[in-house]
Amino acid sequence: MKQYHVAVLGPIPRDHITTHKGEVIEKYGCATHTTIGLSRLLGDKGTVYPVSHVRKTDREAVEEVFTPYSNIDTSHIRDKADQGDVIRLKFLDQNNRKETQTGFMNPIIAEDIAELLHADVFVCVPITDYEIPLETLKYIKKNSDGIVIFDAHGPTNTVDVLGARHMRFWIERDIWLPYIDVLKMNLEESRCCWFEKEYDMAQLKPLHDIQTSHLDEMAEHVLEKGVKALIVTLDSGGSAVYFKEGSGVRKEIVPSVPVKDVVDTTGCGDSFAGGLGFGLLENPTNYIGAARYANALGAQRTQGRTFEVFKSLEETLSMIRDTYGAL
Repeated sequence: MKQYHVAVLGPIPRDHITTHKGEVIEKYGCATHTTIGLSRLLGDKGTVYPVSHVRKTDREAVEEVFTPYSNIDTSHIRDKADQGDVIRLKFLDQNNRKETQTGFMNPIIAEDIAELLHADVFVCVPITDYEIPLETLKYIKKNSDGIVIFDAHGPTNTVDVLGARHMRFWIERDIWLPYIDVLKMNLEESRCCWFEKEYDMAQLKPLHDIQTSHLDEMAEHVLEKGVKALIVTLDSGGSAVYFKEGSGVRKEIVPSVPVKDVVDTTGCGDSFAGGLGFGLLENPTNYIGAARYANALGAQRTQGRTFEVFKSLEETLSMIRDTYGAL
């Protein structure tokens, strides 16, 4: 039986979360969700390698989070620089939150992944623009045949000197695109990735309005620059999947996996990215199938506050069949 190897690149922030119901949750987030979701799906079929930098004070606790999962190799989590992300999230409602960052990890560079070039998939889940540099993606592309999945959350978010996190335009987007196989983002991030040549002052405003009219044009541009698939999450609307088919661009809306009660949405995007990674292991061009796995993991993440929400492959396949029918 073939053994798969998946590298997950991104921060493992110490999160302090206040939910929209006023509940306080403290846990390690981001790449932790991606890694554990993938671990549960892989079972005895492979190994997941989280790659990150953490504070020395957090190292032992981070290791304990991953200890229950025998197929997670933590040897690429480093604390030598004693630098790691620390974030406070205050949800204003179920989906919108105020973010403050008070700790900053070292960027993930080539030497951090030099022993992982055999990986079948690299799932990159940066949450801030400095965490996975372009040079790291170039290194992967030059030295590995692994699929690069990249979350646009990183380059569309930055931090000011007061620790406030802000969305920003991904102005240098086209320099990055040739080194990304699957580009994943949400609607707000897509607005940061598709900008005008020039703006009137009245056009510059917060991105609270949700619209999708720009997605088709953006997808054509992104795919023309070398990305193999663009996947945009649409909250309860599922995900929009774009990829080249023949001489044109195919678009599919993959409906979300329904859930009865949303407990905690923190880490849904990171879990979604993990589902994409798993879905592309056996069939690297089945982007619709991968989006179904991604939707399933995102739905699982909403169902509780602990990592026990993530289900086995068989349980996840059952969710997928119930939502989409026969595989």
